[in-house]
Amino acid sequence: MAFVEPITLSARGVELVPLALAHEAGLRTAAADGELWNIRVTSVPEPEQTRSYIESALAMREAGNRFAFAVTDQASGQVLGCTSYHDIVPAVKRVEIGWTWYAKSSQRSHVNTTCKLLLLTHAFETLDCHVVGWRTDNFNFASQAAIERLGAKKDGVLRGHALRRDGTIRDTVMYSLRSGEWPEVKAQLLYLLNRPR
Repeated sequence: MAFVEPITLSARGVELVPLALAHEAGLRTAAADGELWNIRVTSVPEPEQTRSYIESALAMREAGNRFAFAVTDQASGQVLGCTSYHDIVPAVKRVEIGWTWYAKSSQRSHVNTTCKLLLLTHAFETLDCHVVGWRTDNFNFASQAAIERLGAKKDGVLRGHALRRDGTIRDTVMYSLRSGEWPEVKAQLLYLLNRPR
């Protein structure tokens, strides 16, 4: 049995559904909203690479090291972006959250906070994870700020760690959240989502 079983998670009009080939057109449209593939520090697929992006995610799901979700609008089914559990290590009950991106029109909305609340709740309260991690490009300052706003702790920087799409080599900033820290982080996420806009 896989550590992360197929599941649909939903709250506040946002639904995370297991990524499938049927999401190809929706992912293309979401990525085109802001031409996100032009951002050098992200994993957003170019339009012609969308199908292989999904196929790669499905192969990683089969191998047990990544479980990708399409982020959708619950009412319309419109694809808003993508997010994943990855670097899944069942032996130590650890997952990371990443490969996350949203259409420009969904950024700076409740979508990311809702997704993180859903993924973290499932990781800590259903999968019984001891730790959830994140990693991001050292030049992706928006991502680092978003991770830090969650209450995750910066573990350090892996230097010369991975290739970017433009062929340069990135340093990777690592973060984590322990299960004992989850109640406080959950309270903060709920506060952020419930405050008047």
